[in-house]
Amino acid sequence: MIAWLEPGEPFPDVGAALVSPNGLLAATAQVNARWLLAAYPRGIFPWYSEGDPVLWWCPDPRMVLPTGGLRVTRSLRKTLRAVLDDPQRELRLDTDFEAVMRACAAPRAGQEGTWISAEIVAAYGALARRDLAHSIELWQDGRLVGGAYGVSLGRMFFGESMFSTVRDASKIALATLVALLQREGVPMIDCQQRTAHLASLGAREIGRREFCAQVARQVQEPPPDWQAYRGIRLNPLLAAHASGADGIDENRADGPDDAALASRAPGARHEVD
Repeated sequence: MIAWLEPGEPFPDVGAALVSPNGLLAATAQVNARWLLAAYPRGIFPWYSEGDPVLWWCPDPRMVLPTGGLRVTRSLRKTLRAVLDDPQRELRLDTDFEAVMRACAAPRAGQEGTWISAEIVAAYGALARRDLAHSIELWQDGRLVGGAYGVSLGRMFFGESMFSTVRDASKIALATLVALLQREGVPMIDCQQRTAHLASLGAREIGRREFCAQVARQVQEPPPDWQAYRGIRLNPLLAAHASGADGIDENRADGPDDAALASRAPGARHEVD
C-alpha cells in the first residue's frame, strides 16, 4: 500500500518506498510545480501514464552520471570535434524549453504513448520560468534536431529526457550539458533508473541512502550561473571532450572561442540515438 497525498501533505520517508515495483512511494491527483519542488530535494520524481493518478518514485539503487565520468567513444569524440567548429550546428541553452519537452514526448519506435503529458509539460515549464529547469538544444540549419532537459536545484541536476531526430544529436546535447555542469561544479546528474544505454555512457548505480544524502547536500549549494550561458553558442564546451582520453581533460588549454564562455561565467568557470 502506498500513501495517497492531498495538496500540502508531505511525502513519506523514502524508506517507505515499495520493493516491487521498485521505488513506488506515493500517489497524487495532479502534478504541478509545487509538488515537483517538494519532491526533487528528497530524491523523488513523478512517472505515470496519462489518465492515471500521478505516481511518485524513489528507486533503490539509483542511476547517476558523474559529470567527470562521461564515457566518450572514439566515434562520438570524432562527432563532437566536428560539431565544435560547425557553423551549421549550434548548441544553445533554454532557447525553447517547451519544444524540447514536446519533442521528448513524441512517439518512439517500440513505445506505446508517452508519460510526458500536457500536465507534465505545464509543471516543468513553470519550473523553467523560475530558472529551475533547463534545456540544452542542438539546432541544425535553424531546426531543433536534438536536446535534453532536466531540473536544476542548487548544484544538483536531475535529468529527465533526451531526444534526437538526427544521429547522435541527443548524445551531443548530453556531452554539452555534462561539460557545462562540470565547469559549474555540479558533481552528478540524476538518471533515475538503470538502462544499458545510460550505463554505456558512464552512468552507474548508487544506493538510495547515499543518493538522497548527496542530493540533500547539493541542493543547498548556490546554483550555477545559467544566465551566463544564454544567448551564446555552447559549441566551445565540447572541447572538454575532444582530448584523446575518455572523460574531460581538465588540463586542456582554452580554445579561441572559450573566451566568450569564460567572460560570461564568473571564475572562468532515456533511450536515444
